[in-house]
Amino acid sequence: MTSTPAETLATTATLTRIRLNRRSKTVRRDLTDTIRLHKTVMLLVPDGLGKHPRQKAGLLFRLEDATDDTPPTLLIQSHQPPDLTRLPQDYGSAETRALHPMFQALDPGRAVRYRITANASAVRRALDNHQPVDNKNGRKVIALYGDDALAWWQRRAHQAGLALTTTDTTPARFRRPRKRPNTATEPGETNPAPGAQHALTRFDGLATITEPDRLRHALLTGIGRGKPYGAGLLSLAPA
Repeated sequence: MTSTPAETLATTATLTRIRLNRRSKTVRRDLTDTIRLHKTVMLLVPDGLGKHPRQKAGLLFRLEDATDDTPPTLLIQSHQPPDLTRLPQDYGSAETRALHPMFQALDPGRAVRYRITANASAVRRALDNHQPVDNKNGRKVIALYGDDALAWWQRRAHQAGLALTTTDTTPARFRRPRKRPNTATEPGETNPAPGAQHALTRFDGLATITEPDRLRHALLTGIGRGKPYGAGLLSLAPA
């Protein structure tokens, strides 16, 4: 039987955990500026991937806040092991592990714990010409909060092959740049710097796997908008 592209990528995908060194000037800058953090993470993407290198590399990331026991931690998922020598000097201590065992365990009916920091948002028609729009059809992207954000995640989780059992929501800090840049943040992308529509919410809880193929795709490609800004990486662990 021929493997699908997602099945093939599941055999090579990795997760890199970087415990950030808060003494590093670059780290301190990245922790306060999402655009700078995006550019640092993109250093791990191989050269020569064309107009959409992040997508082609399958790069997704999430910044976990510091706790009493651990420093801020950067989680980076990619289709291939990243070249960590490309990170700035003294950026942090890193370890990479293969995700193939996780993908092999995506069985229907299996209970899992999940976490995702997502850009819960919706597209609305602009009411007048004074409102910013995100495309030529006169529509704009708005951030969702509270019950609306929860309903968004419930729909997206169902589409991704998960039946949610519990969900805790936490507004996630969005680190805005000091000065709004006037250039795209990634070759081939025309989106301006992130605005209010890129507000982030963290969802944690328990779920049951219902459709492994859909879940595999969601794990590899991410969920929702805002992936260049640290949204969309879905993490699973045994319940």
